[in-house]
Amino acid sequence: MKLLIDTHILLWALEDSPRLSGRARDALKDVANEVRLSAASLWEIAIKRAVGKLKAPEALPEIVARMAIDILPVSAEHAWAVGGLPSLHADPFDRLMVAQAQIEGLTFVTHDKRLADYGGAIWVV
Repeated sequence: MKLLIDTHILLWALEDSPRLSGRARDALKDVANEVRLSAASLWEIAIKRAVGKLKAPEALPEIVARMAIDILPVSAEHAWAVGGLPSLHADPFDRLMVAQAQIEGLTFVTHDKRLADYGGAIWVV
């Protein structure tokens, strides 16, 4: 499978949270899967970390690399595609990641049930 993981999926995996389903945990560990994280997730974490809303390791990009998770850059095509999405969700980071998953042919792994309304390959765990 080719997966794009939502920000909270990464954070739950890092802290070994019970909120991360066993199926999702297995998918992240399966070396046959291509697991990606949007650069927008790192941006989101950096913002929330800087204002004290979130604790995350200083070396997060390096930790992600050690987890064999590839960073998906945000392209102009990804950014522009957000404008074509229906207004079903207000979070700009989530909307961008949905657009990225659609353009790149990835399954978007999230816990946010509202994102399934966009259709396409969205796996709500």
